Formats: sequence, C-alpha cells, structure tokens
Amino acid sequence: MRHFITACLTLLSIQAMASDPWAKEIDHKAAKELHEKACTGCHTKMYGGDGSKIYTRDGRMLSNKLEILQRVASCNSTMNAGWFPEEEGHVAAWLNKHYYRFEN
Repeated sequence: MRHFITACLTLLSIQAMASDPWAKEIDHKAAKELHEKACTGCHTKMYGGDGSKIYTRDGRMLSNKLEILQRVASCNSTMNAGWFPEEEGHVAAWLNKHYYRFEN
C-alpha cells in the first residue's frame, strides 16, 4: 500500500510539472542576473554579439516549457553553475518570457 501511495503522489507531481514546470513565483531579476553570469559568455562565444541569437535562430530545437527547463538544467550541469532546481526554474521562466513565449 505504501508503494501505491508513493506512486500516486509521484504521478501527481509529474502531472503538475507537465502543466507548469517552474514555480508560479518567478524572480525575474535574479533569473536575469544568473543568466548573465553563467550563460551569456558561452552563448557569445557560440553566436557573437550578446549571444541571444541562440534563442532566436532559425531551427531552434525547443518547443515547450519543459524542454526549456531541461535545457537550462543541462547547461547548469555542463557549466558547473551550481544552481539549485528553483534557480533553474527561474531562468527557464525568464527565457520563456523574453524569448520563447510558449503557452504549453
């Protein structure tokens, strides 16, 4: 019975993540600062200028909010930024607001 309850709670949390993968209370100022500190340098090396072309280029591969969050988590790990999951969520939400504008 204990495993059944755990499984049900896990499924509920996954469903919640699918509809809104980041917290409803987003700290956009902190997210922008985190992004500028950990992301901008690498993106500038890749695309030049301010590096924002990585988000606006033709053929970008992200198509929903969850994919943004997954990409942010991957970059966090790759760059050893040391962000907590809630910080990843803030940055993903900030990116969605400023570049992607996905509803799903």
